Amino acid sequence: MASKTFSRKEVSTHNNVDSLWCIIDHKVYDLTDFVDAHPGGNVVLEQIAGTDATDAFYNLHRQEVLAKYRDLCIGTVEGETPEVIELGPTDLSTVPYAEPLWLRPPYKSPYYNDSHRRLQKVMREFTNLHVYPEAQQKEQDGTYISQELIDKMAANGLLAMRLGPGAHLHGKELMGGAVKGEEFDYFHDMIVAQEMVRSKARGFQDGNMAGMVISLTAVQSWLGDKALKAKVNEEVLSGKKKICLAITEAFAGSDVAGIRTTATKTPDGKHYIISGTKKWITNGMFCDYFVTGCRTEKGFSVILIPRDDNVETTKIKTSYSPTAATSFVQFDKVKVPVNYLLGEEHKGFAVIMSNFNHERWNMCCAVIRSMRTITEECFKWANQRILFGKRLIDQPVIRQKLARMISYCESNQAYLEAITHEMNSLTYAEISKKMGGPIGFLKSFATRSAHEIADDAVNIFGGRGLTQTGMGRYVEMFHRTYKFDAILGGAEEVLADLGVRQAMKQMPKSML
Repeated sequence: MASKTFSRKEVSTHNNVDSLWCIIDHKVYDLTDFVDAHPGGNVVLEQIAGTDATDAFYNLHRQEVLAKYRDLCIGTVEGETPEVIELGPTDLSTVPYAEPLWLRPPYKSPYYNDSHRRLQKVMREFTNLHVYPEAQQKEQDGTYISQELIDKMAANGLLAMRLGPGAHLHGKELMGGAVKGEEFDYFHDMIVAQEMVRSKARGFQDGNMAGMVISLTAVQSWLGDKALKAKVNEEVLSGKKKICLAITEAFAGSDVAGIRTTATKTPDGKHYIISGTKKWITNGMFCDYFVTGCRTEKGFSVILIPRDDNVETTKIKTSYSPTAATSFVQFDKVKVPVNYLLGEEHKGFAVIMSNFNHERWNMCCAVIRSMRTITEECFKWANQRILFGKRLIDQPVIRQKLARMISYCESNQAYLEAITHEMNSLTYAEISKKMGGPIGFLKSFATRSAHEIADDAVNIFGGRGLTQTGMGRYVEMFHRTYKFDAILGGAEEVLADLGVRQAMKQMPKSML
């Protein structure tokens, strides 16, 4: 910003299209050459020419718009100091309840240590500088994630961190040394997930290697061929190749037992011949490997299928952007060596069910943080929007909506942290066996909460909450896409029922 100062009287003389200045937050802007480029047209700028347009601007825009056009700022008003806080790439939001409790001074939490706080800070910076700009671009043009961003994540150990704690992180330099691989736990995992969804682009959120997050863990835990496992692991975590999970079919969603894709062994027993289709496969359009659920002779098996000429993928248009690379996949007599089997033949349910827990927990991390982002958007809007001579937040009905939204955010985050603490205390096998029900309950409750927050947010934003550009675009996106979290990884009602059915098994007969 220029360091020159101007009197308000001087600004007032630049009041026509030939020389159009205005004041916003004690800063002076020369809009003369911007009039014809203004997205809202020239008339609205002519109406504020030569005046202090602070109230008018913030009744329609956020600070990020000024940041985008900072070159138009030519100085400040004499004797005045700007009041609006401009956040840096690592700064925390100062809006009430915009950050989880553990990040809000002076509150403390027993769950987090210095390594968690270091990781949060570098993840905030990485997301703001690298993920957010690309996410917004890809959300608009529908193209897939760039190899450049994948390479940056790989170089920082971020791809590996997104799989959760484990030996695959040991000895690695994570985010420039912010955390050691050996100390990485599920709270670090949660921080990575929650910071990255601040890219505010639900389609790109899944397009950003979500297929890897929900599939490579199965390869690491269940692929028996150690050399093959090491090869696939290196290829994917270096960003050279991509992998996804292919379970759902047109015939079978949450009902995994209804899968019709078949894997039949060749007479010599050395290969599987796989035929069938999969639907709604995230990242399927650009993946090189498919962790695939198949019907085998005596049950259900999971097999890693490399892409070849007999694997065909077709785009599926969904409610969010094409950047997620959602696809219909056809396997037409694909020949795969038997050492690509995950776990034991005919016992694939153990593979899938254990893998589901981290997937569902990860989705909880994301949707709960997204709920908070939307609540922050509403809190900002309610404080700046003037209607009938008052701010929205001066209306009791708006404050009641915000109170409910905040309560959902805080209760869900506390629920998530309690579950995460338990996961840190258990082995992978114990998590697989004991945490399915609790995580299912959490996901079901979180997505029901998201439903309520999305509904209230649109009502607070009004028409802007239905518009894909401008002030309400994040609210519109959340309202349009929160159902992905309610359906993917197990439908809301199915997971709630899973939790109750698991609890029934623990019911003591003496209480009947």
